Amino acid sequence: MLAWLLGEPRGTEIRTILGGAERVVASDLTLVECDRAVLRARQLGHLSERRAEAIRRALREAEAHWSVLRLGRRVVARARDTFPGEPLRTLDALHLASMLVLRDAIPELTLVSLDGRLRSAANALGFRLAPSA
Repeated sequence: MLAWLLGEPRGTEIRTILGGAERVVASDLTLVECDRAVLRARQLGHLSERRAEAIRRALREAEAHWSVLRLGRRVVARARDTFPGEPLRTLDALHLASMLVLRDAIPELTLVSLDGRLRSAANALGFRLAPSA
């Protein structure tokens, strides 16, 4: 999502995927990560205050149409266990655990990410990936 929000390469591709999805589910963690990245970029002088606020507004507008998965006990408990592709970062483990919990309700879940480590572990767990490469 950050690629889309920050106008990075492939951001348009991510926006198209999200816009065409039947349903988008983002975890609390994803939303916090997006906000923190924008705040960090603003503090480091990489974004103007006006641009940072526009990005955060775009996230809020998109988020209003998404389902949000809370980081509950099941997610935390699963994140504390091992995953394919270890060693993984803590946030990646939380993202993967969120997806595993969510897959119980949405079996045809697709991970939308450009992060290679996360994509590799999700693929090993049997998730579909977008974008395709």
